[in-house]
Amino acid sequence: MASKTAQWHELAQQLRVDSIRSTTAAGSGHPTSSMSAADLAAVLLDGHLRYDFDHPENPNNDHLILSKGHAAPLLYSVYKAAGAVSDDELLTLRKLGSRLEGHPTPDLPWVDVATGSLGQGLPIGVGVALAGKRLDRLPYRVWVICGDSEMAEGSVWEAMGRAADEKLGNLIAIVDVNRLGQRGPTALQWHTEVYEARARAFGWRAIVIDGHNLDEIDAAYKHAEQGGDVPTMIVAKTKKGAGVSLVEDQENWHGKALSKEQADAAIKELGGVRHLTVTPSAPPAANGAAAKPAACPLKLPTWELGKKVATRQAFGDALKALGESRPDVVAIDAEVGNSTFTEIFQEAFPDRFFQSYIAEQQMVATAVGMSVRHYTPFAATFAAFLSRAYDFIRMSAISKANIRLCGSHAGVSIGEDGPSQMALEDLAMMRSVGGSTVLYPCDANQTARLVAEMADQKGIVYMRTTRAATPVVYGADDAFPIGGSKVLKSSGSDAVTIVAAGITVPEAMTAADELGKAGINARVIDLYSVKPVDTATLSKAAAETKGIVVVEDHWPEGGLGAAVLEGLASTGNPLPKVTLLGVSKLPGSGTPAELLDACGISAKHIVGAAKKLA
Repeated sequence: MASKTAQWHELAQQLRVDSIRSTTAAGSGHPTSSMSAADLAAVLLDGHLRYDFDHPENPNNDHLILSKGHAAPLLYSVYKAAGAVSDDELLTLRKLGSRLEGHPTPDLPWVDVATGSLGQGLPIGVGVALAGKRLDRLPYRVWVICGDSEMAEGSVWEAMGRAADEKLGNLIAIVDVNRLGQRGPTALQWHTEVYEARARAFGWRAIVIDGHNLDEIDAAYKHAEQGGDVPTMIVAKTKKGAGVSLVEDQENWHGKALSKEQADAAIKELGGVRHLTVTPSAPPAANGAAAKPAACPLKLPTWELGKKVATRQAFGDALKALGESRPDVVAIDAEVGNSTFTEIFQEAFPDRFFQSYIAEQQMVATAVGMSVRHYTPFAATFAAFLSRAYDFIRMSAISKANIRLCGSHAGVSIGEDGPSQMALEDLAMMRSVGGSTVLYPCDANQTARLVAEMADQKGIVYMRTTRAATPVVYGADDAFPIGGSKVLKSSGSDAVTIVAAGITVPEAMTAADELGKAGINARVIDLYSVKPVDTATLSKAAAETKGIVVVEDHWPEGGLGAAVLEGLASTGNPLPKVTLLGVSKLPGSGTPAELLDACGISAKHIVGAAKKLA
């Protein structure tokens, strides 16, 4: 053991030196946050991580998530020590075009998810560990290195509760308690007994160690590996900047690179530059994986024209059909499955259904973790509550995750529940996510077809569904490609165009009929694909009519109207006259019809706006 301990010491010193070298070359970064966890990382790499760096796609590999993503120099130094990254590449840290960005992203094949927004690594680790235990049924372990500052994030404790309830003994959290945050001491500083008590209160095994004692680290990892059905938290007391007297446990060094002179002195103090290479333990041989049934043809449910069906129910029925066709599809609920109708999927496929309870951040994180393991997750809750998880959604785009989200009960049309339940900003929120797709169906057949489209769409895909039943206006064989729209009503002499989506489509059709009685022909476009938007159909309407009325059950900012205007602007053609009808004031309780009218988005208001344009 003495020789092994000496080897770990040399490796840890190399990780510290390389963290300093790379950040000094970059002129920025987080060397001190990397140095505090160097001993923890050295023992993990050279004693416990089971990983084939030449084959990162190996399903039996352990997963290592650096939740304290600002300590990226440490992670990249680990990759160098594993022979995956060259010394030359290590020194490209934070340079334009380098894979070694300021915080880790999956541009590196050994990185599962982007980190750097604190409090996300452990919740996503729960998702990966859930996949390992309940879906893959493989013996890989999920190691998550957390910082002590991020333990103040509520998302960490959502993850703690879920991991214990799901008996995720394959999940190991390593908390680097280095006492210092960005602006000074953390709330708990070195009170490791508090972390220990909290972890145990959440049903975790807690092990408190000296994070610079290599033998204690090794013993803790061995204990954690025998997790059984209990997740483990290793609470490691460390010193920020450990090993270099200039910065060790000193304030005002967070996120600061050492100067060339300071770095030279620090490297000398650490024993100089090293180029040790270690080979982690091989992952277990591939066996024991759950057999996955083959995919079969998709048979979507259909509904008769004229029948009234809520799109949220159609979502649930279509999701079940998708689950029957594809064994990679999983569903995640935030304790509203009887309203979003994910309970239909749960009844059919309980082994592929996951309950997050009312923890929307954990729900999205679970979806991201499932996507790491190449499942196709659909996560659903009330649209208003997805705003709680927005940072997870934003970061999942950076992770290049493929997740599907459904937000039901959107807009004032939900009625009497009042404004706290009415998502009026979700379209803007989801449109602003990089590379996202945003869909808003108006009837059941359209919803089912779009659920099928969602399954193979890359990136973050959001569907907005409606609480109220709406009439079926499309046939079972109609197609709804992403990026398209449907012209529901038109003539050779249309004076005005009405653009609607979801709940406002029936209102637009009623308005068009009323306008027709007044001698004004109105074209009605169902813009079910809010992003990407159908600029060709919109441009044609702009050229052929006197103006466009956009009506949406959403605040005017950032929603359907903004999508229409941005789409038209992108063509470079002169903009037509456009009237935006959105929710113009804070709504209260009332019936759906009363609220649509009171908020200025009912058929009556569409007629008035169209007459002004025509």
